Amino acid sequence: MNWLIHDYRESDLAAVVHLIDTTAELGQESVFSLAECIGALTSRQPAVVAVHQGVPIGAALACVAGERAWVMRIAISSAWRGRGLASALLVELERRLVAARVGRIAYVLPEEDLLGEGLLNAGYTRRPAVAYFEKVEPLHGPSASLLEDLGGRFLPSDLWAKVAGMEAEKDLIERRVVLPLAQPERAARHGVRPPRAVALFGPPGTGKTTFARGIASKLGWPFVELLPSRLADEGNLAAALRDAFARIAELERVLVFIDEVEEIAPVRTEPAQPGGMHGVTNELLKLIPGFREGDERLLVCATNSIRSLDPAFLRPGRFDYLIPIGTPDTAARAAIWARYTNGRADVDVARLVAATELFTPADIEHAARIAAQAAFERDLEEIGAGTGDPRALGASTEDYLAAIAQCRPTVTPAMVDQFDADITAHARF
Repeated sequence: MNWLIHDYRESDLAAVVHLIDTTAELGQESVFSLAECIGALTSRQPAVVAVHQGVPIGAALACVAGERAWVMRIAISSAWRGRGLASALLVELERRLVAARVGRIAYVLPEEDLLGEGLLNAGYTRRPAVAYFEKVEPLHGPSASLLEDLGGRFLPSDLWAKVAGMEAEKDLIERRVVLPLAQPERAARHGVRPPRAVALFGPPGTGKTTFARGIASKLGWPFVELLPSRLADEGNLAAALRDAFARIAELERVLVFIDEVEEIAPVRTEPAQPGGMHGVTNELLKLIPGFREGDERLLVCATNSIRSLDPAFLRPGRFDYLIPIGTPDTAARAAIWARYTNGRADVDVARLVAATELFTPADIEHAARIAAQAAFERDLEEIGAGTGDPRALGASTEDYLAAIAQCRPTVTPAMVDQFDADITAHARF
């Protein structure tokens, strides 16, 4: 990604108007006139602008009428078409509209063009009459307040597409979990029952939370994370769990995520110890069957130590799948590094891949951040000395290798051996 996206500012007016005016000839038409777009901008309707090296290269603007918003125009400089900028602008604009409590987002195209396919991929549905696309954001009424009370939210619609590498895990989760939930009628014709609860297990930092968020994003369901530590702060953890699940049951659809679930469902010991977790585990075992009764609910639990979980908690009937999420292999590391290096030809990704065996996605992200910071600081020093190159692309291969050398992998060979044993003993998919 070679751009930055910010809220529209008054100083952007001339550049945005120029973009709107000049891109109409490139097939980026709109049913809204240039004058209407200018009126929306000057009246401070929601709008975002993409900038590359200080120059505006794209803009997206909308007008809000009650609970509905109309996307008036997405204008992209010709040199930046087909590079994902339109989707990025639309996602950022949607975030502003959702924050403004917009319930429906509509886009009207004067005729079929390439943008129509992009809107379908972004979750919009075409309605009859002209090329009218609409996206429903169910954020209003009692459910919206309840979701807010639970700390839940709707995630950006592109998170699943942004999961880099880990293609084997991604493909498995999409086939087993996402598609049956997204197409329940088709699944039912084949006797497939959509899952209601899945557990992701593997070493820390391997992306279990990222996958859970990606599933919610792909389905368009609200994401509610239950934090055991926060529930424990309420005094009675079992009662707090019961209350949380009772409130969640009022939502029409939801993905509930519990990370480090071993904290609230450890192996029970006999006899039960006073003040121990025996009662909490029992309570969670009783709550899951009721949760599973909803057609559009999914419980995703993540753990770094599946062998620490109570066997009754993991049995079929409570959890449909127990899916291992390990460290990225060579191909996955290459995909992750390509993302952080923006696919630059001058960076030797093969060397970075070879140097990061056993690195988790989180480890790679940390190393990439260190390298980027080093390049940024060097750039500032060179500018101060009058030797800076405004065309500098960022961190070099050597910057990345130096950053990798500073990092210590989260996962050890012993942890990999344990994970392999856990796959044999527990995996179910």
